[in-house]
Amino acid sequence: MAVIKQINDTPEAQEVSELVARSRAAQEAIAHYTQAQVDRLIRGMVWAVAKPETAEMLAQHTVDETQLGNYDGKYAKIFRKTRATLMDIIDDKSVGVIEEDKVRGLVKIAKPVGVIGALSPSTNPEATPVIKAISAVKGRNSIIIAPHPRAKLTNKLICDLMRAALVRMGAPADLVISIDVPSVEKTNELMRQCDRILATGGGPMVFAAYSSGTPALGVGVGNAVITVDDTADLDDAAEKIRISKTLDLAASCSSDNAVILLDSIYDTMLGKLRAKGGMVLDADEAAKLQAALWVNGAINAKVVAQTPQFIGKFAGFDVLEDAQFFIVPETGYGPDHPFSGEKMSVTMALYRARDIDHAIELTNAIQAYQGRGHSCGIYSTSDANIMKLAEETFTSRVMVNQPQSASNSGNLWNGMRQTFSLGCGSWGGNATNNNITWRDLVNETWVSKPLAVAKVLPSDEVLFGRDVMELVG
Repeated sequence: MAVIKQINDTPEAQEVSELVARSRAAQEAIAHYTQAQVDRLIRGMVWAVAKPETAEMLAQHTVDETQLGNYDGKYAKIFRKTRATLMDIIDDKSVGVIEEDKVRGLVKIAKPVGVIGALSPSTNPEATPVIKAISAVKGRNSIIIAPHPRAKLTNKLICDLMRAALVRMGAPADLVISIDVPSVEKTNELMRQCDRILATGGGPMVFAAYSSGTPALGVGVGNAVITVDDTADLDDAAEKIRISKTLDLAASCSSDNAVILLDSIYDTMLGKLRAKGGMVLDADEAAKLQAALWVNGAINAKVVAQTPQFIGKFAGFDVLEDAQFFIVPETGYGPDHPFSGEKMSVTMALYRARDIDHAIELTNAIQAYQGRGHSCGIYSTSDANIMKLAEETFTSRVMVNQPQSASNSGNLWNGMRQTFSLGCGSWGGNATNNNITWRDLVNETWVSKPLAVAKVLPSDEVLFGRDVMELVG
């Protein structure tokens, strides 16, 4: 049962209220669907947008509308990422009893949350609506998606395709609703009136989600820091860094924003990054790039997810035709060193570390400025170095020998849950560290049965330990 909320007396509030009412009616229509019925719906929703000819059309439409990223990146997300996400959740049990612990006598029953309010960013507007929608419906919820205005036509097109698929399968179209003419006021009202918020977007919008009074699943700021140590396969590392840095022209917040090279392999690895299309900027070029990337301390939307050639022309310096990304040598971090932060462009800061301890120190310092709790990575064959980095950094994800932006949200080569919503824990101001999926979009009823044999408290000597008892007195 939804919490009754007072509706504001504004046109935006009334419009959203009508959408929520439609969405709630649709959700109630599937509230008692079986697992097979739910899974059939999400299969149809993905196929409606991911079949080859449709994925091609949507990829081009997204680039044309947003002018962000590139066709190959958009197509990969629509065609491949949506399939991988479906595969990741299709066999999960999300209806009825989803977990049973016979030792503790516990049974967990999944129940719908209701109406999910989802925010979709301009940088990933092609697959985000699909992934959030199937996660919602997997839990027998409905969803209303508020897009960034820069991607409103793409969002409507994708939602309409899913809506048509739902109708063909005998389900209500209003399980998926798009806010076709978005505004800040409507998005705020959606967050206030829905039952749970899935917030993916810029910091201000995530903060608004947390301030709405509705339970929210938000994400933290990305600023992935990647270490390459002296045991790594340098050719493999260079190619995977290139893949990660250039995927969809770095539209993802998981793109490699800083790379740390250990001193002993610094020159060799830098040469390999250059061979992969990395253009090392001199001081004058770096200054021009800095002026182009930030305006009054904020990332300049005009250069987000653009080619190096476009950015160079915009900034006023020459860029080779075969350059794929910029490398800016850096030593500092924090607001006085903006290249140490998230850049949302094909630009990486490059650091030099004495050893793995120094690399960890740099990682923590860089992410204390931006990106704490999100993710970092390492190219290494040393389990000791890998585990040391994982244990001593404030991060939710450590990707090992993998292209960061293609991996930390799940991919076929790892076991991470597939998503575009990455919780960053308390380090990033989030309630969860999860790769957020359908499991975050259900309520769970716990059934507790009496144990066959009741637990018995041990003696004080066993429970506390005689040494503690004597010390404390």
